[in-house]
Amino acid sequence: MTLCQLFLQPDAAYACISELGELGIVQFRDLNPNVNSFQRKFVNEVRRCEEMERKLRFLETEIKKDELPIYDPEDNPDAPKPREMIDLEATFEKLDHELKEINTNADALLRNFNELTELKHNLQMTQGFFDEAQAHPVGVLEDMAGEREIELGGQTTATAGMKLGFITGVIPRERMVTFERMLWRVCRGNVFVKQADIPDLIEDPLTGEKVHKTVFVVFFQGEQLKNRVQKICEGFRANIYPCPENPHERRELAMGVMTRLDDLTVVLSQTQDHRQRVLAATSRNLRTWQIKVKKIKAIYHTMNMFNNDVARKCFIAECWAPVSELDRIQLALRKGSEASGGGTVSSVLNRMITREQPPTHHKLNKFTQGFQNLVDAYGVATYREINPMPFVLITFPFLFAVMFGDAGHGLIVSVFALWMVIKERSLKDKWRTQEVWTIFFGGRYIILLMGLFSIYTGLIYNDVFSKSLNIFGSSWRVKFGDEILNRRDIDTVQLEPTPYNYSGTREYQQMYSGTPYPFGLDPIWQVSENKITFTNSVKMKFAIIIGIIQMGFGVFLSLWNHLHFNHRYAIYLEFLPQIIFLACIFFYLIILIFYKWTHFDGLVSTQAPSLLIQLINMILLSYPTEPESSRTFYSGQRGVQTALIIFAVICIPWMLLGKPIYRIIMNKRRANYSTVTNHTENAEHEIDEQTHENESTKKRGVVLDVDLRDTDTDDILDDDHLHQQHHQTEVEMSEVWVEQGIHTIEYFLGCISHTASYLRLWALSLAHAQLSEVLWQMVLHIGLSTNGYAGSILTFLVFMPWSCLTVFILLLMEGLSAFLHALRLHWVEFQSKFYKGEGYPFIPFSFRLLLDEVPIEG
Repeated sequence: MTLCQLFLQPDAAYACISELGELGIVQFRDLNPNVNSFQRKFVNEVRRCEEMERKLRFLETEIKKDELPIYDPEDNPDAPKPREMIDLEATFEKLDHELKEINTNADALLRNFNELTELKHNLQMTQGFFDEAQAHPVGVLEDMAGEREIELGGQTTATAGMKLGFITGVIPRERMVTFERMLWRVCRGNVFVKQADIPDLIEDPLTGEKVHKTVFVVFFQGEQLKNRVQKICEGFRANIYPCPENPHERRELAMGVMTRLDDLTVVLSQTQDHRQRVLAATSRNLRTWQIKVKKIKAIYHTMNMFNNDVARKCFIAECWAPVSELDRIQLALRKGSEASGGGTVSSVLNRMITREQPPTHHKLNKFTQGFQNLVDAYGVATYREINPMPFVLITFPFLFAVMFGDAGHGLIVSVFALWMVIKERSLKDKWRTQEVWTIFFGGRYIILLMGLFSIYTGLIYNDVFSKSLNIFGSSWRVKFGDEILNRRDIDTVQLEPTPYNYSGTREYQQMYSGTPYPFGLDPIWQVSENKITFTNSVKMKFAIIIGIIQMGFGVFLSLWNHLHFNHRYAIYLEFLPQIIFLACIFFYLIILIFYKWTHFDGLVSTQAPSLLIQLINMILLSYPTEPESSRTFYSGQRGVQTALIIFAVICIPWMLLGKPIYRIIMNKRRANYSTVTNHTENAEHEIDEQTHENESTKKRGVVLDVDLRDTDTDDILDDDHLHQQHHQTEVEMSEVWVEQGIHTIEYFLGCISHTASYLRLWALSLAHAQLSEVLWQMVLHIGLSTNGYAGSILTFLVFMPWSCLTVFILLLMEGLSAFLHALRLHWVEFQSKFYKGEGYPFIPFSFRLLLDEVPIEG
């Protein structure tokens, strides 16, 4: 990476930045960090782009409301030229204004249509009320008189010749009961209400939802009750409609309403067709417009980070760029200058020399991107620091598979990941708003490798849905006689890996053929009672071996960092004590594991020493001869282990004191060198000043004595500077002592704790195998253990619960657990040996990244 300075002509700056955005290999720096966003040069252009984005979002919302398809552009449109921005603004303003006007008119027409619809139903049902009243002329009056009589305690009033008033309207059906109760209480029972439900749904003009409504007629007497009824109707937001008392007038009003409804239906249909045509034409270009506006906004936002050199009449920009891409950058600048109309002066690119740490840039593809994200989640690599990603690409799915280890489950995971890989083009933009799906799709290649490695480790464990595959034939032979197998006092028989002599006979029966199973675990262990005892021992030792090898590899990777950064002292003061300590104890433990595997067969396996006790005795320098598990593996083991312990103990003060002592020596050398340099420069400076003063005094004919106060002042300033430098050195050294102490304790204790941490490989593998076996025995085995047609039906019924539990518990929950544990092993146990991750990522100005990170979908 290199820091570059760009000199861009004002006319060509926009086109040059556009070309660099398409290229996507330049990261610009903000040269105006203290300038407010509203005070930058192109703030008006950015605001115009934001206004255009607002209008496009409104158009997109309207298109989705009508459920019209939005077409994606076939190719990536270029950023429009600045003069085209005015045309885009005019187009968006026209569409925005036209669509808002259509919506306003449509809302007014629809509101009028709904009101006329309610009035139509109101007239129809009110006519029914009046027809009923004509059939029973005094029915309503008698009802009101009865209600009045109840209220007055039995005192009746004359109702003949009474003239009643009425109010008709429409109210939502759910409010009708409360409406009636309120009328009864407020009017004290002096009103009579008739109601009828409207069979059709009526659209509410306020919310736009279609609701059930009810037509009501309230009969009353007097102006006072009329005012009360009107206020109650207003409070319940009931729509009151005029209803003539004359039947002939009601019929004429109903006919007029029907005519107006027919006219409004035609107008609404034409309005909706016009709206559809406008939105359909907009949907074809919407995505293209959105991309263009986003590119314009990104260009002006980037140009706001430049300095405007008024004297030179140019923009000055600074950017980080890969050295290997400088030719392409210059070609893009030349292309941008030509596209802008040329000019006498072209854009200039200069490389700058700086001590600032560059951003970290990794060349990635869609396969390696997911693994790099796992590493960057811990910390971005320091510039030029070794990147763990190429190693994590293999070790991460492998460690996951060691814990997940089931060939059947691994096959399901592989098929799912392979489907995402094959269909990635069609699935890329699907369900982008679903966060869980985005995570799965982004890590599709990680999941694919995890599944393939799980198939491999599942075959090593010979574990397929908690069952084993007998491909090559078991190496164990059952040669018991019928007289032993038929004995009722024996539930199980034990297979020995050695010749076994049965009492009462002289015949030796060989239970183990002596030839191991060609690939993976012998299938007979799946049905053995001591399966867990055997597999635990094997998996535990493999976990230790894998962990120590990976930690040692991490320590060796730190050597490459020391060599690249030219930290020669770190090789002798950090790398050597670390690798020696790790080799003296933990690599030696691996040697003992292989020694035990190769020198103790089934004949003497019960007499083999214990590895755990051997390690404890090695640390304690204790070598008892009893019991057999404490005796040594080989002759001379005591001397070898004593020497290893001595070397390991020496490494602790070596690492603790080496680096601070080295820093003290180097600080003293720098102090001595700076003192000699300062004295030499001061002496030369005093000689030059004295010579100049003597020459000037000779010219004036006056001889002046040397003022010693100036010299004393310089000495005092030098002493203050040295004291400040000495104090800074002391503070720095105290930090070095503390940091080195923490680093030493962390490493030497971490070697022990990290080795124990790798036992999670064994623990999770055991948990996964046991859960799989439990699901098989407690769920699917219910159907498989039943014979005949009933067994087939029962197997069919229990297969769905078994498969659902397998997917949700073993694949999702156990898979997530194994994923997190594998991630921890890489972040803590592996990367902590060599990886600091104190850098910052290279984020280029790229239109492709901009459109991917900020999806165009609403």
